[in-house]
Amino acid sequence: MDSQIIEKAKDLIHVLFSDHPDGHDVNHTLRVYSTALEIASYYPKADKELVALSALLHDVDDYKLFNTKNNANARAFLVSQNISEGKINQIIATINSVSFSKNKGQVPPTLEGKIVQDADRLDAIGAIGIARCFAFGGKNERSMEESINHFHEKLLLLKDLMNTDVAKAKAEERHAYMENFLKELDKEGLSGVLPFDEAK
Repeated sequence: MDSQIIEKAKDLIHVLFSDHPDGHDVNHTLRVYSTALEIASYYPKADKELVALSALLHDVDDYKLFNTKNNANARAFLVSQNISEGKINQIIATINSVSFSKNKGQVPPTLEGKIVQDADRLDAIGAIGIARCFAFGGKNERSMEESINHFHEKLLLLKDLMNTDVAKAKAEERHAYMENFLKELDKEGLSGVLPFDEAK
């Protein structure tokens, strides 16, 4: 793995996400990168550089954040680093297989795609996921009730959508934490939210 390219990718995300304090920020990307490499370490056949670059660039063309087409930001960076066209296409395909909303339950066709998707989904659940949910909701003027409903629409579904055994084990603990959080909210009487048992 070319460490210079990895460091330049990190520099890029610091620039692109400098004004995104909504859960889709530099720290989110670095956590996904770190988690993806941790998962990949259990799979000797995984292309670690492909995993690393896909993880670092997975949000640089996210439609919620950037008005780009055809993965323009990711492609421009990879071309600037003299990555081969074949490798660029692999990285772009991996990035495009990660999104929950775009893929609607489809499983990535490659091991690397499964790993990066798992890492991204793990960052959407547990304590970090709760914090990110409310950060995003606050920036986008979403009520607390609307943010809580997002747990039932998406976050509580992610545990059963993990691809790798490593991610499945991590997701169990994080999922349980969210369930306990929602039960506590229900007990404290947050209005406008379905009772926890009814919403399951």
